[in-house]
Amino acid sequence: MKRRSFLRLTGAVGALATVGDLRFLGRLPSVSAAEAALDPKVVRFAPEIEPLVRLLEDTPRERVLEEVASRVRKGLPYRDVLAALQLAGVRNIQPRPVGFKFHAVLVVNSAHLASLASPDSDRWLPIFWAIDQFKSSQAQDVKEGNWTMGPVDEKAVPAPDKARQAFIEAMESWDEAAVDVATVGLARSASAHDAFELFARYGMRDFREIGHKAIYVANSFRTLEVIGWQHAEPVLRSLAYALVDTLRDGNPSKKELPADRPFRKNVPAAKSIRGDWLNGKPSSDATGEVLRAVRDGSAADASAKVIELLNKGVAPQSIFDGVFEGAGELLMRTPGILALHATTFTNAIYYAFQHCHDDNTRRLLLLQNAAFIPLFRAQQQGSKVCIDELEPGKLESTGEEAVAEIFADVSRNDTRLNASRKILSYLQNKGDVRLLADTARRLIFLKGNNSHDYKYSSAVLEDYEHLSPPWRDRFLAASVFNLRGSGDNDTELVKRIRTALS
Repeated sequence: MKRRSFLRLTGAVGALATVGDLRFLGRLPSVSAAEAALDPKVVRFAPEIEPLVRLLEDTPRERVLEEVASRVRKGLPYRDVLAALQLAGVRNIQPRPVGFKFHAVLVVNSAHLASLASPDSDRWLPIFWAIDQFKSSQAQDVKEGNWTMGPVDEKAVPAPDKARQAFIEAMESWDEAAVDVATVGLARSASAHDAFELFARYGMRDFREIGHKAIYVANSFRTLEVIGWQHAEPVLRSLAYALVDTLRDGNPSKKELPADRPFRKNVPAAKSIRGDWLNGKPSSDATGEVLRAVRDGSAADASAKVIELLNKGVAPQSIFDGVFEGAGELLMRTPGILALHATTFTNAIYYAFQHCHDDNTRRLLLLQNAAFIPLFRAQQQGSKVCIDELEPGKLESTGEEAVAEIFADVSRNDTRLNASRKILSYLQNKGDVRLLADTARRLIFLKGNNSHDYKYSSAVLEDYEHLSPPWRDRFLAASVFNLRGSGDNDTELVKRIRTALS
């Protein structure tokens, strides 16, 4: 698109003074959009990727960026760096709980999405950030016991024709040892799509770890799409180990527990949905009904509303629009970790819905998504702002200057609601969405200091394209409650990367 550069913008306005200052990345080759002996108790990777994984594992945090940058200059491909980063994470960081230090693995796909959506010259920055995040989490894992993925018990791996059923039975019984060997059998015999169908079902079945299980399912398979299915076995072993984490609740197959209740109710309830449910018609009124159900109702109320609307002939997209809006509203009302995961969880469920073919699984994904939004809402006390009643705000400028004005307001808690209203005004007046999104990403690159900055921004900027107008504008307006503003401090990591590339 033709537009003035941000360097000229910052000279005129000053509010986005650091947004265009990524020239130091030019010392690395741009990335096109297309593009040692081990302890016997440690799982081994393919010989072509193992040395690079070991480089990430063994190089001290204060030197790893320089070492990787040196190899990139010599031709190390982007995809190999991404693969090594994912594999180093699953081998060295325990996926229990599925969050906290394990965000180093969860965020790999988010960093890749940020890279993919950026200009060629910027694409290395999210990946270098993710490498540093891995080193931080690796050190934390060492402090907490130094968990490492071990080799599989080869004698117990089921035959290819028995792997799928063995996986289902192990998952249903929450049998950790049986799940591990069945996962290996599945990885060696099933297609990526068939495996995803199974993991998607079990990733959404319980609310333990506030949706991170479903997030890990989506992010791990999306990363495998890029790095190749040949790396699936260790990734899926880590994922399966995460999915059968009970948080010391005991075996859920033998007791009734709150985290499992929505799924147990929705499994039989899904059968009551009409057979031609996928052929419904869009309805903005129905979207509003879903929004009100997840705003004020219980998990059971939200699922019931979805079934009611589907049986009236409402399109699934209109249901998802309401769920996304409900997630965005939660963040506006009570900004924080719990609320932002309503959006990243919905992003993962929507991805699964788009990529699953099994009719029953798709019904359950929609019902579970609606049911979980009230669980993210539980016991939150915040403002009573309603996303569907948000009024456009007054912008003092237009074009790039308007974007600068918006992100100046994002930096202050007392003006974020104003920024939200201004985004709504900007979008309703045909503002450049790409300009807005590029600015948001660059501010994350320069000022983001935790994995949620990348996870949330990648999800919300992707999901904007999935929502129906005009609901999408309100959804993006809500995002400012977890984006970075131009007045925030630059992260120290940007300075480190500048030094590494100098």
